[in-house]
Formats: sequence, C-alpha cells, structure tokens
Amino acid sequence: MMTRPYAFLCAAGLLVAVFSAIPIAQSAYPNAVPCDPDGDISFVCGLTNPEDLYQVPQTPWVVASGRVSDVEGPIYVVDTRDSSARVVFPENALAPRHDTSLYAACPGPTSRFQPHGLTLREGRSGVHTLYVVGHGDREAIEVFDLDVQGNTLSLRWVGCIISPENTQRINSISAVPGGSLVATNFDRDGGELWEWHPDSGWTEVPGSQMPGPNGLVSSPDGQWLYVGGWSDQALVRVSRGKTPVQTDVIPVGFNVDNLRWGNDGDVVVAGHITRCDDGSPCELSVARVAKVNPETFNVRQLVDYKGNDFFKLGTVALDVGDEIWVGGIRGSFGIARFPHE
Repeated sequence: MMTRPYAFLCAAGLLVAVFSAIPIAQSAYPNAVPCDPDGDISFVCGLTNPEDLYQVPQTPWVVASGRVSDVEGPIYVVDTRDSSARVVFPENALAPRHDTSLYAACPGPTSRFQPHGLTLREGRSGVHTLYVVGHGDREAIEVFDLDVQGNTLSLRWVGCIISPENTQRINSISAVPGGSLVATNFDRDGGELWEWHPDSGWTEVPGSQMPGPNGLVSSPDGQWLYVGGWSDQALVRVSRGKTPVQTDVIPVGFNVDNLRWGNDGDVVVAGHITRCDDGSPCELSVARVAKVNPETFNVRQLVDYKGNDFFKLGTVALDVGDEIWVGGIRGSFGIARFPHE
C-alpha cells in the first residue's frame, strides 16, 4: 500500500536488545519519537509494543497487550471514538479475586508478566472473561473479569492456567465452546496446538503439528481452527473433533503472526517479511495484512507497509470502522491506522 526506505531495520536487532533491558518504569522513550502521520497512515499514540489487539464486541474498546521487557508489560485499552489509550493493568486494575473453584491449580495472583496473545469469552450483563498469555516469572494464561458496564473498561484478575509442560512458548489462544481454550505452541522446528478443558486440563490437538504455529482464531461453532503458519507463510485451517483430521494450507506470501475475524466474516491475517530465506529474492515488509475467506480460501492483499522510526514490526490487524488497525513490536510505539481501500 505504502512504501518507505527499509534501511532503518538494519539496527532492529540492536534496538530489540536494548529495549528488552529497559525496566517497566522507563516509559518516556516513545515521547522522543514523534507520533506523526506517515502519509495517509495515522497512529494511536501512547502505547509501547502493542503486540496483540482484541476488540470487545459491541463496545468502543480495543484491548492491547504491551511489552517493555521479556517479563513485564502493561495491558492497555483504546477508545476507538477518540483513539485515546490508557493502562488498565497492572495500574488501574481492580483488586484481584481468585476463583479457586475454576482455577484451583493457579498459585495465586501476579502483577508482573509480559502480556502476549489475547482472547475473550463473552459473558452476560457486560462482564466478560479475558484470557492473556503471560511470560515471565511463570508461563501461564492469566484470566481476568473484563467489565464494560460503566463508562469505561476495567479488569480484575481472577485466576490463571499454567501452560502445558514441555511446550516452548504459548503464543496465541482462542476460546471455544464448552469453556475450553485452544493455544498455539510456537516452535519453528515443530510446534502444535493444545486444548485446555476446566475438568481435564491440557491435551494436544490431534493433527496440529506444524513448524511455527503462531496466531489463532476458531469458528463460532468450534469445529475449525485457523492457525497463522509463520514458517509456512500461510493460513492453516485444522478441523477440530473430526476423524480423520482435515488440514488446508492457504499461502498468503508473508510470515503470519496474529489472526482476527473481520467485520465481513473473513479472517484478517497480519504479519511481515523480515528476511529472505535460502537466498531467494523477496521484498521485505514491516507490516503485511490480507483477508482470507474461510470457505473459499480467496486471498485479498490489503496492506504492505515499509515502516518508520515509530512503527517497526506489524503483528496483528483489526477492522475498526473504515480503517485497519495494526499493532506491532520491536520498538513500535503505537497502533498504525490504515484507511480501507
């Protein structure tokens, strides 16, 4: 969609190393990089590395997982009406209330972890369940009550689900019917999906083995899992609860990070191209976004952005009104807002 010189990425590795060492209290650096429009691209300012985004249904709120180090980061909420952002965890959160009946194996609350993948289970009367992949002192999915009954959004920690043993790094999660969760174990050499049930705990999803499973969404009935194949540069559809397992691979032409459902029912696929493997020619890109029809597998390319000093690596995309919002990491200090073509 837009082009810009790519030379700034040469220093990306150094930026990552330096940035990872910055403690959570040091949040002033984003102010040193102007949050100015880049052509017809504008930004939601005031966030640090918003790696994943999730829009709360029928509200103006978008939840964002922030990252300031390998073990710490805030959870933000963005008001889509004015693009303002504020921290809702750990600052401004309600007092924790451990649900020991549902999350008995959880050792207790924590306010220190790096938020990663997000998913939501809709509840009643404006109170939903937010699940957040957390890295740091423990590898777990942290669970919150998300309350939108008032004029703003609030979070209250209620429990955690310890990650399955012998997994490298849980990345993305999706709530499926019956109170279960599905998660991706991101391993470039050979990862897989896992499913958690409140009664039986974790089990590996049959037929889900693949290199680098990253983003994840599920069909409303839970019968299909759509996986971001980072290593394969593809969207991968995997059947759930079906024998034999059906797998469909839909190439999209870039390393797939996170997935979200679009307003039109298509899967919004976000990612990037940061290297050309095997010496093959390719065009590097900070942020790529495509939409894939979940039935016909038709692919529509929407965004190809070369980035700037404010936004370094795209990881997730959302339909927000007449725009596409893209979150990012590795020194990305806001959410990029692209006009729909």
